[in-house]
Amino acid sequence: MWMSNSLLVFLGLFSAGLVAADANPDFMSVRDTVAKEYRNQEVETAEKYFHESSFHYHYDGRFATEVLPEEETIPHLSALIRTYLSTMKDIGVETWIMHGTLLSWWWNQKIFPWDNDIDVQISEPSMHFLDEYYNMTEHHFDIPGVEGGRTFQLEINPNYVIRSTKDKLNVIDARWIDTSSGLFIDITAVRKDDEKREHGQPGALMCKDGHRFDELDIFPLRNSHFEDFPVKVPYEYTKLLQEEYGSTAITATSFKGHEFNEETLLWDGPKLVHPFY
Repeated sequence: MWMSNSLLVFLGLFSAGLVAADANPDFMSVRDTVAKEYRNQEVETAEKYFHESSFHYHYDGRFATEVLPEEETIPHLSALIRTYLSTMKDIGVETWIMHGTLLSWWWNQKIFPWDNDIDVQISEPSMHFLDEYYNMTEHHFDIPGVEGGRTFQLEINPNYVIRSTKDKLNVIDARWIDTSSGLFIDITAVRKDDEKREHGQPGALMCKDGHRFDELDIFPLRNSHFEDFPVKVPYEYTKLLQEEYGSTAITATSFKGHEFNEETLLWDGPKLVHPFY
């Protein structure tokens, strides 16, 4: 059984008890409350906050000294996304998968066997909420087959308040980190694109990493499953994937030695790097 015990360092409260169980905020319902104070007009760049390990750019070196064996990577990533989704649901923060993680969901609702990272998004007001109440909190989960369970840390990049894409060293706004392995989930905030809205695109959205969307591309979010766990995906997921990776990414069933098995709905073949990201 998956169970969490959120250790809120500075609140001393059980996270699930802070928000009503039926809380289901979305960007559409809070878009008018995206406060302008999030935007820093004076400072457009800052020193890099998150530092990846010296041995691999998808590991946090504070918690690990080496890359996991291949056979352990996917189980750790699966636990990483399950615990993240469970925690966000408990505290009432709406989140959805994006980028390469959305592409792997499209194929069989599982992590690619060659993957070593996960990407998710939340709204800017949700990022502000997490920064105010959950930054640097630790969340312990009892995980089947893992003696003693694992602890995960939610860490917010203080530079998320700098909304400019010129802040290229801080395009990741937060991370959900597995303190046992150093693997992490990149969390990016989806914001109003003020410049495009001023030029006649009222639904324009953007992230600091340069990705731009329209509200109707993402919302209303669709309910699905990923790694056998409830998840939300953008409404126009096919359009978004084709724009980011090209149509071949969602049609080609052979990738550098990997073959997609139409019967088992699994990727067969050696662990290799995906050509599309």
